[in-house]
Amino acid sequence: MAKTEAPGLVGKLETEVEIKASAGKFHHMFAGKPHHVSKASPGNIQSCDLHEGDWGTVGSIVFWNYVHDGEAKVAKERIEAVEPEKNLITFRVIEGDLMKEYKSFVITIQVTPKHGGSGSIVHWHLEYEKISDEVAHPETLLQFCVEVSQEIDEHLLSEEEEVKTTETLETEVEIKASAEKFHHMFAGKPHHVSKATPDKIQSCDLHEGDWGTVGSIVFWNYVHDGEAKVAKERIEAVDPEKNLITFRVIEGDLMKEYKSFVITIQVTPKHGGSGSVVHWHFEYEKINEEVAHPETLLQFAVEISKEIDEHLLAEE
Repeated sequence: MAKTEAPGLVGKLETEVEIKASAGKFHHMFAGKPHHVSKASPGNIQSCDLHEGDWGTVGSIVFWNYVHDGEAKVAKERIEAVEPEKNLITFRVIEGDLMKEYKSFVITIQVTPKHGGSGSIVHWHLEYEKISDEVAHPETLLQFCVEVSQEIDEHLLSEEEEVKTTETLETEVEIKASAEKFHHMFAGKPHHVSKATPDKIQSCDLHEGDWGTVGSIVFWNYVHDGEAKVAKERIEAVDPEKNLITFRVIEGDLMKEYKSFVITIQVTPKHGGSGSVVHWHFEYEKINEEVAHPETLLQFAVEISKEIDEHLLAEE
């Protein structure tokens, strides 16, 4: 920890924290998603809300709720600088508890990759002007920054571990129907899928939102491996130009065996001919090694695709 003071009430404090996470990922926590910092360091940071502008954009205003020196505090900050190439972001405090003791307070966070090894160095730089000599230098706040850095590092590393345990399965099915029509069955009218494949899909009901809209919740009744099952899914992504839709399973039978299960269906027109190719992509994490990979479910998806294709051709 270094402290340099100009004559009078102006001061600077800075410190460095060694972390294992990459410089880009740590920087992104403050530039791209500071509202996630509270997940990493809930004892120190309760929330970060966007009041004006966009995350990580110069001139935008963010509002922090945090606990420092055992007290709940707030800080309204304007983003003064963002340099993605240098993994640097600067916040100027414009309102809140710090303004009771300081005329100005500027916080710069810069992350640099370690030379000749993995990990990074987080450099915190506090520049401030006290309202009087009685005000202490913000050394406890610098220590607070060190603790937040260490907890964010742990959070980022645990996220990487989760990613490593995620597995994928995928397949392609050739169909005669157009890419748009097949995509529309899942994006625009999944409640019609049961008409195309009644033995496998009994129903699809809308629980929240609108069909084919990100964030909406749909509920499926289906028969797989000879058993009646259910799946509650949230729509995670819809891209009509790419004929793509992504569902995340949030409740139901699959959650008995998988921590997470995400299904992406993308349909592309065949090159140099009529018809399309349906690409199914499963991304999942098993609850333990005894659980089988969902290969029978992938075969189920293939069979559904063929029956939907027949249904669409019959409609034509």
